[in-house]
Amino acid sequence: MNRLRTKRGVMRRRWRGWTEDGFVGGFEALPFGFLIFVSGTLLLANAWAVVDAHVAATSAATEAVRTFVESSGDPALARQAGEQAALDALAGQGKSASRAVVTWEGADLVRCQPVSVTVTYRVPTISVPWLGSFGNGLVRTSARHTEVVDPWRDGLDVDGFDAGACVG
Repeated sequence: MNRLRTKRGVMRRRWRGWTEDGFVGGFEALPFGFLIFVSGTLLLANAWAVVDAHVAATSAATEAVRTFVESSGDPALARQAGEQAALDALAGQGKSASRAVVTWEGADLVRCQPVSVTVTYRVPTISVPWLGSFGNGLVRTSARHTEVVDPWRDGLDVDGFDAGACVG
């Protein structure tokens, strides 16, 4: 009986010492794990900001082209209205209009003319520990949308218009 009590006493001491050593040995890893968690969260926030800005730029490009194509009269006024529609679409999604650049391609109000708009938006990023900041603190995202001026719409010049060349 004496031997069993002694063995149990030794095992208890060993077991107790092992759990205490494990706790002390793992405690210094907690701040390191927390730093990894914070860095990962900041990285995901940066990625989401770029995706959100791309979605906003896509809707802005769509609104700009649609406003241009549906307007009638002077192409310069239609282009100005399209740019204003793009900036309004960005502002509606909480984006700053000063970070956006709107570029046009084929901006003529001629039947069957394809019109393209590219909206480029600069996204500010946060500096992530160990990784730094991406693109010197700014990442550019852009979206492009193209529509064709309706060949059968009212309000445009009909001189020299050939509907067969449009549909073909």
